[in-house]
Amino acid sequence: MQLDERKKTILLAVIRNYLETGEPVGSRTISKYTDLELSPATIRNEMADLEEMGYLLSPHTSAGRIPSDSAYRFYVDSMMEDKEREVTEMKDMLIERQDKMESMLKQVVKVLAQNTQYATMIAAPKAKGSKVKFIQLSKVDISHILAVVVVEGNVIKNNIIEVNEELSDETIFKLNMLLNTNLNGLTMDEISLSIITKLKSQAGSHSEIIAEVIDAVGESIKGDEDLEIYTSGANNIFKYPELADQQKASELINAFEEKNQLNEILQDDEDSENRIQVYIGDENQLQSMKDCSVVTATYELGDGMKGTIGIVGPKRMDYGKVIGTLKTLQNQLDDIYREKNEKGRP
Repeated sequence: MQLDERKKTILLAVIRNYLETGEPVGSRTISKYTDLELSPATIRNEMADLEEMGYLLSPHTSAGRIPSDSAYRFYVDSMMEDKEREVTEMKDMLIERQDKMESMLKQVVKVLAQNTQYATMIAAPKAKGSKVKFIQLSKVDISHILAVVVVEGNVIKNNIIEVNEELSDETIFKLNMLLNTNLNGLTMDEISLSIITKLKSQAGSHSEIIAEVIDAVGESIKGDEDLEIYTSGANNIFKYPELADQQKASELINAFEEKNQLNEILQDDEDSENRIQVYIGDENQLQSMKDCSVVTATYELGDGMKGTIGIVGPKRMDYGKVIGTLKTLQNQLDDIYREKNEKGRP
């Protein structure tokens, strides 16, 4: 006899009710506990079938039933399947979202260069002060597990963790429950030494896995890592005689091609009250841009996600046009993501 959907629903209801109360579960309790709208008599027949199949046991002292080991196995496997499905769906959604964002940012920086006729750059948004949303461990092979960490802003980090022994499904399930129960909703600053010590103690012989997951959380949350930067219009520099000197132009083009130097320009200034900043000549941090003006603007995409746009041109750049363009772009990006949030889209 196979477990149809009705039997599965009743079995899960019995298990959950027993986990909550520790008391044998009767058919009348299940008739109130589920949305099946079945009579106690029908449920009683289904529970009798489940007992015959080895999923329920009848204590001698009660007319109610309790889960068997097979029932607990079914419960754990069902929960693990649900969690795996949730992670897969979330990863697919995030990959799609990231692909769309990358395409949008490349288009934004290209249009910005065309409209201003200056060199432009944009840093992909990063979340700051993020909280842990979800952690999922899953088995890769005998000696490795995959740790998926999702933080606010839907930033996702995958880490392969080496293990000394093959972990059972039950162990991975317990570690997932332990991590999510204790870490979800916390920022990295809130994950104190006492919390980590408690987690390691409860994990027992698997404490090293906890340590590596905490490291993965830190990697996902930290905001000082290299930014993903998109650039366009670097050749516009040659249009301005004061920047067309071979050495100066070469240094500027190199900065745009290497991109790692641009991190200093596009790091968000948390202390700045003005979302648009103008740096003229020697005010610029990069030596290669001492003969230029750089205008930067921060933009927000919700969920604590912030990024920076930058425009590089001669000191005689059209500041009014550049600042106006950036303000318009800020508002457009804010509006796009506000509309998506209101419609409940990712």
